[in-house]
Amino acid sequence: MQQHQHQHHRTLWISDVHLGTTGCKAAYLLDFLRHNDADTLYLVGDIIDGWQLRRGWYWHRSHNDVVQKVLRKARKGTRVIFVPGNHDEFARQFAGLCFGDIEVVDELVHTTADGRRLWVIHGDQFDGVVQNAKWLAYVGDALYTVALSLNHWFNRARSRLGLRYWSLSQYLKQRVKNAVSFISDFEHALAREARRRGLDGVVCGHIHKAEIRMIDGTLYCNDGDWVESLTALAEAHDGTLSLIVWDHLLDGSAQPLVLPAAFDEPVVVSETTPAQETVVARRARERVV
Repeated sequence: MQQHQHQHHRTLWISDVHLGTTGCKAAYLLDFLRHNDADTLYLVGDIIDGWQLRRGWYWHRSHNDVVQKVLRKARKGTRVIFVPGNHDEFARQFAGLCFGDIEVVDELVHTTADGRRLWVIHGDQFDGVVQNAKWLAYVGDALYTVALSLNHWFNRARSRLGLRYWSLSQYLKQRVKNAVSFISDFEHALAREARRRGLDGVVCGHIHKAEIRMIDGTLYCNDGDWVESLTALAEAHDGTLSLIVWDHLLDGSAQPLVLPAAFDEPVVVSETTPAQETVVARRARERVV
């Protein structure tokens, strides 16, 4: 068991926050940002949900707090890079510009401390539904919002029982055969394109499924989201990559949270060098408390 310590990373990637929706877990993200710093912070798309805001305005105070926290990190020296996604595609017209010390780019290549070159992109460009049948994507998004609403009330009940956050919507999605097939196709398409570009791997978001694994010799990383999995991708100062799952709120607790003796999933397995293809747990997690 150990108490939480403030963590400093070489790089952090977060995406799919969906500020402006009721499903956004802004309080968890704000708590994460308060306890984690980095030399570079990537915002890998769908930070603000323009689709939902067009349907109806919703903006909780905690959503403002997240924006202010990111801006404050940028002012204090963190390099913040925003890679817009399909839900905040309005920002793509500003690629190449800076706003409040935040750089906006369509995509870029990140070099890790151990020399690996990773393509950073949101990933919607490889989603056939978004690219070729946007009306269907809007319908799917509306149904997804309903699932997230059910997820909200489900987790309120779990909280009253003293149970930790668990994503009902993600569980249902992973049980749908077509969704599982789509996710696999998406992952392989991005890894294949990164390999075609002569890169060591890819970091993306979009499908709300946190992952670190090798696909045909190419490193595939998805930083997850902040509506279901509550995850970020982190690079340590030696280049090690890991997923962080932040499903406990540390601020506001009367006592520091401590780690239980065991978890229902592996703690952390990470990729270390391009030549060393370690076996990576499908849902690697790191709990820092």
